[in-house]
This record gives sequence, C-alpha cells and structure tokens, in this order.
Amino acid sequence: MTNLEFTPLVFGISAVAGCLGALTGLGGGVVVTPALTLLLGVDIRYAIGASLVSVIATSSGAAAAFVREGYSNIRLGMFLEIATTLGALLGAFLATRTPTAVLSVIFGLVLLHAAWQSSRGHSQDEKSQKPDALAQRLQLNGSYPSAAGPREYQVGHVKTGFSLMFGAGTLSGLLGIGSGALKVIAMDQAMHVPFKVSTTTSNFMIGVTAAASAGIYLSRGYIEPGLAMPVMLGVLAGSVLGARQLIGARVRVLRWIFAGVVGVMAVEMIVTGVQGKL
Repeated sequence: MTNLEFTPLVFGISAVAGCLGALTGLGGGVVVTPALTLLLGVDIRYAIGASLVSVIATSSGAAAAFVREGYSNIRLGMFLEIATTLGALLGAFLATRTPTAVLSVIFGLVLLHAAWQSSRGHSQDEKSQKPDALAQRLQLNGSYPSAAGPREYQVGHVKTGFSLMFGAGTLSGLLGIGSGALKVIAMDQAMHVPFKVSTTTSNFMIGVTAAASAGIYLSRGYIEPGLAMPVMLGVLAGSVLGARQLIGARVRVLRWIFAGVVGVMAVEMIVTGVQGKL
C-alpha cells in the first residue's frame, strides 16, 4: 500500500474514532489502536503512540465546545487528573517492558469491559445520597444545562472515584487509550455524576492523561510522524463533529453500535495476542 492510499484510509478511520470518542467520552484511542493494528498491520507500539496523540486531539477538539456549553465540570476534572496523570506515568513505564502479545490480550479484555458497560448504559438520574464532605470542601458540586434550565447535582464518593481514576490512568499509559470508559463509569456509577457531565468531563480529562504518557512513548521512538499526523487530524475533525451532535444524539443507540464494534475488535485482539502473532 502506497502513502497516497495509506494516509486517507488512516484519516477516515481516525475521523470515525474521533466522532465516537467525543459522543461517548470513551476516547478515540479505543478504536484507533485496534483498527491500525488489525486492519492495517501497524505494530501495536507505534499504533499506541499515534493513538496517544489522537487522544490529545480528541480532548482539544471536543472539550472546548463542552466547556463553552457548560457541561464539563472543570474543577472535578482537574482534581481527578492528579490521579490519572500519576497512573499514566506508571502505565507508560510498564508498557515498554511488557511483551506485545500480553499487551494485546490486556487491551482486548479492557475493550470487552468497555463494550459490556456501553451496552448496559448508565442511570441518567442523580441517585439519592448524602452530601460528600470532601466534595463540598473542594467545591466539586455543579450544574449543567437542561431543557428545564440549569440542573444541579452533587458529587459523591470522592475517595473511591479518585482511586478508580488512578487505575484508569495506568491503563491509559499501558494501552495507549484515553481510558474514557473507566473514567465515565467511575464518575457516573461510583461518584453519581450525571451521564452527560461524566462524558464531557471525561473528554476534558483524557488529553491531560494521554499527554503525560505520550512523552515517554516519544522518547522511546514509538511516535512516527507519518502515522501520527493523519491520525491526529482525522480524530480532531471527528471529535469536533461529535461534540456538535452530542446534545441531540440518541446515546442509547450509539452505545449498542459502539459496543458491537468494540466487542468484535476485543475478541480479535485477544485471539491474536494468545496466538502470539503481534
């Protein structure tokens, strides 16, 4: 395949990944890495490097729109980034010392988990809970726009969410994904943050997490400009489009489509890793 054929193909795949990443908060890397590896035969470490760059692009493209609309909880995102950044540095350190076949299997398992959670969906309603003292002290509670006007919510179980974010950051550095699935799950289910706020705040956070580990991949020589550039541009274009469609999108249908695609890729990554083909 020539560069003239390869580059537009990578751009198209990345644009779809970026749109899905912006709409669901899962990050484009969860689609970009297996697509580059399985469909185009790119070495998984270079695919992860390009994916980390694309995750930064996703965050840059979508987060600005979400912040402007008033959905993202910036204070909560910045607080949780402390945990995810530390975890990302640990994950990136471990990734360069982990066999490729093992990375493939781990990635597949993470994708299966993301697909399962996407198909289940999350509660859209704030759950009855006691006010979290730490959330009040750090002023993490907030509001988001709705058809009936601003809707207030309370953040709960801050310590549990902080611990889960460290694990999400570690997976981000290890697997080259924004780990948005785990971040959305942690905020939506553990911390009882409304789903749209969880999604938009995740998009705001994933760029910082990816940037922390991208530096290590760059120093190891795993970021190839000829691959990373079309991936970044495609994801950026897709994420801007996805951000515009988020408010009126039928998220439930999108969850099932996304879960099906990710589930197939997960099985293929696990099988390939077990067979040691990567």
